[in-house]
Amino acid sequence: MKSDRLLSILLLLQTRGRVPAHELAERLEVSVRTIYRDVEALSAAGVPVYAERGRHGGIELLAGFRTDVTGLTADESRALFILAAQGAHAALGLDAALGSALRKVMAALPAPHRPAAEVTSRRILVDATRWKGGPQGPVDLDVLQDAVFADRRLRLRYRHSGEREPRTYTVDPYGLVSKAGVWYLVADRRAKPRLFRADRVRSAAVLEDPVKRRPGIELADVWQVLRRQVEERPGGLGVTVRVRRSRLDMFLRLNASHLAELPDTDGEGEWVTVRLMYGVAPEARQLLQFADHVEVLEPPEVRAEVAAAAASVTELYQRAVRAGR
Repeated sequence: MKSDRLLSILLLLQTRGRVPAHELAERLEVSVRTIYRDVEALSAAGVPVYAERGRHGGIELLAGFRTDVTGLTADESRALFILAAQGAHAALGLDAALGSALRKVMAALPAPHRPAAEVTSRRILVDATRWKGGPQGPVDLDVLQDAVFADRRLRLRYRHSGEREPRTYTVDPYGLVSKAGVWYLVADRRAKPRLFRADRVRSAAVLEDPVKRRPGIELADVWQVLRRQVEERPGGLGVTVRVRRSRLDMFLRLNASHLAELPDTDGEGEWVTVRLMYGVAPEARQLLQFADHVEVLEPPEVRAEVAAAAASVTELYQRAVRAGR
């Protein structure tokens, strides 16, 4: 709606100062011509807004002009009170600030929307952590935050998965990302994007050197690149299994990261065929946790790998039984 767009333009100019017309157009998903028409409408309504054309031009409010805008819609009011689990705010030391901010927002809401916003905060909860995610190491985000907000380089001692000794890196941080309850530092190392799990950082020091980010690149841009690299990483080895229908839901939950495609669950047979992707054959040994509810069909080398692992486990316990343990 045009009224919502005008309000958005006013708020952006009030918080950002001068903003190029093309940037407003991109943010609001309209044409530059529409933005200029909206500016004319704001001016006609008495808002002291003006536009300057040229290389360094843009749209700006008259210096010193402020407005107390509380024209939130009912849905916008409710959306503000649907928040992620408190753990994210606690990790950043912002629990108290969050509570204070929400109280201020509640006081500023139009009176008809306050009851709905209050009920939403009590009826909707978003918990970003995964079920049975397993224990995580302690996470100290203080130094990482300091570097992010001070725009300084960081020196990390970081332990990679599967390695005992940490390595030392000097990085240029873009910011912090919480993904499914796990905190990550997004940074450049030698102008290449890197991802560091915060719970694997053994120590961190903020350097005096200013951060050296790639021009025009923001945290969201780097995160999208890194996320695609993780999600599109080739599995290497396709594996076909059959799963008893009674265990299928649990199997799919626990093996979501290995699924090559969603299985066809139509039908009423006892077994459902599922296709998985692994890096190497030994990774498929984890299928033994489902005992005889899962059978590897192909390839033969993975079937042999799982069979050998099962035989090894059987021999281990048979020796214990023969020894009377």
